[in-house]
Amino acid sequence: MKFRSFLTLLAPLALAGAAAWVAQAEDSAPVKPLKVLLVCGGCCHDYATQKMLLAEGISARANVEFTIEHNPDKSTKAAFEIYKNPDWAKNFDVILHDECSADVTDPTYVGNILNAHKAGKPAVNLHCAMHSYRWGNFKEPVAAGADNAGWYEMLGLQSTGHGPQEPIDISFVDKTNPLNKNLSDWTTIKEELYNNIQVLTAKPVAKGKQSFKDKKTGEQKTAETVIVWTNEFGPNKTRIWSTTIGHNNDTVSDARYLDMVTNGLLWAVGKLDDNGKPMPGYGPRQK
Repeated sequence: MKFRSFLTLLAPLALAGAAAWVAQAEDSAPVKPLKVLLVCGGCCHDYATQKMLLAEGISARANVEFTIEHNPDKSTKAAFEIYKNPDWAKNFDVILHDECSADVTDPTYVGNILNAHKAGKPAVNLHCAMHSYRWGNFKEPVAAGADNAGWYEMLGLQSTGHGPQEPIDISFVDKTNPLNKNLSDWTTIKEELYNNIQVLTAKPVAKGKQSFKDKKTGEQKTAETVIVWTNEFGPNKTRIWSTTIGHNNDTVSDARYLDMVTNGLLWAVGKLDDNGKPMPGYGPRQK
């Protein structure tokens, strides 16, 4: 009887020990890299260089695996075969939009892109992505739900143009935000400051201020706009992070820019902790 009692006590302890061992084994298992789709190409930028600056720079900061969809078409009509598949985004954790396709205006094509984000696929949008997929009277504030409003509603902010290339003073609006905790205000090289025609559902993360000389009057002017923001899009409140900065290669290769974009990407997939650091397993891979 005493021996049976001992076995009765031992069994739960053995089960508990086995469960703890399994949990420990799971915790120590390597984390799979985040699968990132980088879509780039189109007008006005050196995407052949920038795609590598982004892929290599972000990979040095986070546990990611890039698939690059680059269209060498340098016009404003650059389109991407991958977007024609209804399930184009299913194999990726996050989409990095870096295209410049202002004159791609097929609502069905653009709708197929947006459907993936409505369904919950996070996105990071860089620079000219804000000036893509626009038609109708897009230079005026679009109306919620209008035919030409879908892309701007995903972004959370509508921009239609930019001023001259001059340095931009970047200031982060909330230093307690995990996105900003390890970032400092800085000044870019000569860059393009995008306008804000209207802020829809975006939450500002950083503002940019630029001084420039008016070409017509010669008067010195100052402009300030939201240049980094977050948004929650669609019924699933999909996380969207965007920045209008990133025209020139020297900016895209700047460590401060890459830190900022990497934070945005990790935030979009829920892998940035409250201290602004990658969650365990999502920092740079050990070589």
